[in-house]
Amino acid sequence: MKIEIKDLSFKCIIGILDFERKKKQKVIINISFEYKFKENEFIDYSEISSFVEKQMKKRKFLLIEDAIIFFKTNLYKLYKINNLNIHISKPNILKNCTVSVSN
Repeated sequence: MKIEIKDLSFKCIIGILDFERKKKQKVIINISFEYKFKENEFIDYSEISSFVEKQMKKRKFLLIEDAIIFFKTNLYKLYKINNLNIHISKPNILKNCTVSVSN
């Protein structure tokens, strides 16, 4: 089975520039992964969404890359998943585009 969490959006502190460390900005996160589904054994995608949002707000990452590495490490530890893909965007950091990093 494949789970996709699309367009999870919220505001948090992320970035290395002075103003990014003071004012929350919008991020949009997309996550997908595969897992072996068995009867009565499933992955709660709301739990993963909540974990990602809480950790982003708590940890106030300097770089998007740092956040991706953190989530890759921890989601693989917490869940029996494969082929994890994470895509984090900062849609308002530049006036004429959206900046994203993915693994």
